[in-house]
Amino acid sequence: MKLGVIGLGKMGEALVKGLHDQGAPRQYQVEATTRTPETAKEAQQRLGVKTHLDNKKLVENCDVLVLCVKPHQAQKVLEAVAPFLQERHTLISIVASVTTEQLSRWAGGKPAIIRAMPNTPCLIGEGMTVFAAGPGAKSAQVKQAEEIFGTVGKTAVVEESLMDGVTGLSGCGPAYIYMVIEALSEAGVKVGLPRKTATLLASQTLLGAAKMVLTRGVHPAALKDEVTTPAGCTIDGLMALEEGKLRVTLIKAVLAAARRSKSLRGE
Repeated sequence: MKLGVIGLGKMGEALVKGLHDQGAPRQYQVEATTRTPETAKEAQQRLGVKTHLDNKKLVENCDVLVLCVKPHQAQKVLEAVAPFLQERHTLISIVASVTTEQLSRWAGGKPAIIRAMPNTPCLIGEGMTVFAAGPGAKSAQVKQAEEIFGTVGKTAVVEESLMDGVTGLSGCGPAYIYMVIEALSEAGVKVGLPRKTATLLASQTLLGAAKMVLTRGVHPAALKDEVTTPAGCTIDGLMALEEGKLRVTLIKAVLAAARRSKSLRGE
């Protein structure tokens, strides 16, 4: 299977590396495009994949295409290659906020369309990518998309109507967590810990807690209760978080980002 990455940015590079690390090059022959000869040459040397500037050539050579351009570039890029897109193509777009209907229209209506929302931890193989099937996309093609992005983290599939919520939660979510880590680290410094140690404690604590949720498969509230002993230290900390409205603030953050995602389409 020939896989083409249109607009090789950080996320495209993460996919290439993920496929390589998982031994997938035997299954996928990867090709990519960039905007300048310099970046194409550098990427080809660094990643070991054929990289050039011709999106038309990429479309003709590949069966599965991953669109990794900026939202304001998507229409122009797709309309330029639309005459060369065929029913044999699967187009996976990671372009934020752009719907499958828009993608299909710009692409000429022939390729199967899948919308994806990955997040930045894909860069270290611990990402979360969510898919929504669009026009022409069959279950086998969605499964293939999950296989590709599964090399850089976990995957899930939802109805497209939920994708703005996905953007607000997992797409933007790493930024919220970085702020939580920063705040916990500052607290560690406040109580006397060296900053490097405080940041390590905060980061590893969040990592370990997240792995507990994923590994144990129980409700986070139940895990919280395991830490909270009667008349202990944790309950005082939890009371302070409730007084500071951490819970509702995080909910509002996701809702605000989801609204912004929707507004980018002018809806």
